[in-house]
Amino acid sequence: MWLAARFAAREMRAGVRGFRVFLACIALGVAAIAATGSTAEAFREGLAAQAREILGGDLSVTLGQRRFTDAERAVLARTGQVAYAVAAQAMAQGANGQRRLVDLRGVSAGYPLAGRVELAGGGALAQAFAPEGDAQGAAVEKLLLDRLGLKLGDRFVVGNVPMVVRAVLISEPDRLSRGFALGPRVLTRLSTVETGGFLAPGLPFGETARIAIPAGERPATAKATLTGALKAVSPEGGYRIRDRGDAAPGLRRLINQLEYFLGFIGLASLVAGGLGVFGAVSAYLETRKTSIAVLKALGADGALARDVYLIQIALLAALGVVIGLAAGAAIPLALGELVGKTLPVPALFAVYPLPLIKAGAFGLLAAAAFSLAPLGMARATPPAALFRHDLTTRPGFGVEMVLALIAAVALASLAVLTAPTPLTAAVMIGGVIVAFVLLWAAGNGAAALSRRLRGGARGPLRIGLANLAGPRSAARTATPAIGLGVALLAAVVLIQSSLLTQVTQVAPRAAPALVFTGVPGDRTAAFDAVVAQAFGHPLRANAYLRAPFATGRIIAVRGVAVDRARIDPADRWAYDNDITLSAIGPQPLNAGVTAGRWWPAGYQGPPLVAVSTDAARGGRLRIGDTITLSLLGRQIDARVAALRKVDLGAFGASFPLVLDPAAVAGADLSHVAIAKATRAEEARATVALGHSFAQVNVISVRDALEAAADIFARLSLAIRAAAAVATLAGLLVLAGAIAAGARARAKEAATLKVLGASSGQILAAYALEYGAVGLIAGLAGVALGYAAAWPIVVKVFEATWSVDWRGVGALIGGASVLATAGGLLAALRALSLRPAPILRAE
Repeated sequence: MWLAARFAAREMRAGVRGFRVFLACIALGVAAIAATGSTAEAFREGLAAQAREILGGDLSVTLGQRRFTDAERAVLARTGQVAYAVAAQAMAQGANGQRRLVDLRGVSAGYPLAGRVELAGGGALAQAFAPEGDAQGAAVEKLLLDRLGLKLGDRFVVGNVPMVVRAVLISEPDRLSRGFALGPRVLTRLSTVETGGFLAPGLPFGETARIAIPAGERPATAKATLTGALKAVSPEGGYRIRDRGDAAPGLRRLINQLEYFLGFIGLASLVAGGLGVFGAVSAYLETRKTSIAVLKALGADGALARDVYLIQIALLAALGVVIGLAAGAAIPLALGELVGKTLPVPALFAVYPLPLIKAGAFGLLAAAAFSLAPLGMARATPPAALFRHDLTTRPGFGVEMVLALIAAVALASLAVLTAPTPLTAAVMIGGVIVAFVLLWAAGNGAAALSRRLRGGARGPLRIGLANLAGPRSAARTATPAIGLGVALLAAVVLIQSSLLTQVTQVAPRAAPALVFTGVPGDRTAAFDAVVAQAFGHPLRANAYLRAPFATGRIIAVRGVAVDRARIDPADRWAYDNDITLSAIGPQPLNAGVTAGRWWPAGYQGPPLVAVSTDAARGGRLRIGDTITLSLLGRQIDARVAALRKVDLGAFGASFPLVLDPAAVAGADLSHVAIAKATRAEEARATVALGHSFAQVNVISVRDALEAAADIFARLSLAIRAAAAVATLAGLLVLAGAIAAGARARAKEAATLKVLGASSGQILAAYALEYGAVGLIAGLAGVALGYAAAWPIVVKVFEATWSVDWRGVGALIGGASVLATAGGLLAALRALSLRPAPILRAE
């Protein structure tokens, strides 16, 4: 090995000129994986560093649809210092008559236990809550001020409670832990919300207790003790208890999933660039065939010849990894400098070793998987190649091939083991392998078809087809790499276009534009009349639906108490918390019944229930089974009469549970209503309800959909940029193929010029050849992207399939144009050389 190292050092004195594409392919993929991992780690560290502030304390306990009892409050008080907060939705109205749904929060003394509330214009929180006459003080988000035309000191009404704007609410330390809000935030004292009628039974509200535990006590221990104590005083549970390690679980889960998805795209770029690595190594060994043959003629064995170039390639692979790691570590630092202060999520940008180690491992394994097989040729090349100028020996299934396969398996295994969901990762890796094989087959198929077609062609077309069919055809090397990048981009474009169409076009047509909550059950007729008058036309069944609203919990199935531990976590939502339900007589439109039958109008028998298929899955419910509901302080045994598919994006009764009206007869339930409406009708109804139904909340689904579309568009921009990295890797492979064949192309151009071909004909031939490669890769990549995107859109998201034909056309055209440009550059370089010196050198 020492002798091989000496020979390798001598050969490397010439520099890395032949390995530029090799280095670029490895560095690009490693940089993408390192940058993604480092950025995700920065967000995770930021969340961990501010976990106490995000949670609002060391522990938090949340209840839905009810307040804490005195016994529960006593348990909480024994755990540590407690601050309470209640949250509800309500309508705010300004002096100009404009109304807007708000996220109303009332907080107790001592809030916040951790962090600070940032206010503008109001000083301390106690000053912001100070009343002015009969108006209660509040800190208000600027969005509401703009919407209602308010400024500091102005009065407004929330529900029936007069308030005054004392401060502009900039931020709250615990906002991230609460998730998405339907409207601008209004923060006031707890007693204001308690006495304002916002916490009445049947209204959607929640209460959270945040606890600061004594110094020195571990949060996990305090959480376990608190869980047991609360269960002792309130066995029915229904709590959500979190500690600092679970401050923002949804956000942490999103970061993990995005990290893997974007990192997977980086890994795909490594795989796409693997052909560039393979081609660069093969081309370099082609130039060194004379040296290899001389070594063997002088007595060197095959292992020594192989090791000479193995050492060089290993060092260059390490150099490529180091370049990629440096870039991957620097990108998040630059991102932090540019936008760190404007990010809505805390982040600590620094150099983190673990993501870099993982990215480096991916890079080294990819380099080994694609470099070792060509090295078998160095070992198998006979000395006679010195005289024949031939290096076409194909290595058998030797040690190099075995090690390459081991590296490939290790690469796939590392991707699966580091994934948040290994099964999904395995499916994605399997998909990339299948796509790679299909693209390779497409490239070889194109070469075979060109061989058949060239006989009937003339001029530049014949030359181009002959080159496509030749042994150094770019169709065989560049098509899989470019096609894989195009496939990833196509999948992202198609998924994005379908989901954006669903949010911006399909959902607004199918879903209600307005949701009304808190409609008094004893004034439903008057409410309907106000809405109809505001809309300017009678209410129609296909555009307006009102139904009773309540929340309850399934506590037993088929007479056996629910054991939440035996229910799949994905289906546990219907059994470990209160869920929404209604009571409807005749079968409504779009009921979606898949099994059983709806009860007849006027039914007065034993309680019946229609259960959504999603809710039924956890309890394995079938028609005829009995469930026990805890509802309105009593237990109701209801028989499952129907199973129904609930489409949350459609217009209909989207309750997980629907009882027959007789089952809740005599209960004073508030109602909810949904309606399709134009923007003008929405505005008129919102104002009209402020006069006689101020307590009714008006939720604009249209505004929520627009906000969702904006968030999704921003997110998809980052994903598109990451997917473009894989396409860039494919273009590097094309550049490598052009560079590797530069000598042969120069000889070919010289021969053609001697035989009378014009420069225009040679340029046209090369443009046709490489343009065809880009077109083949583009078409095959888009087809594979279509195959990958369709099941995700239709089966996973259950959205309407929609194709962005402009985006698809841009991908195909872009691949073809870029490949054509590469071919023209190769032709111009070949034509710039005089024929005589080239032909004399052969």
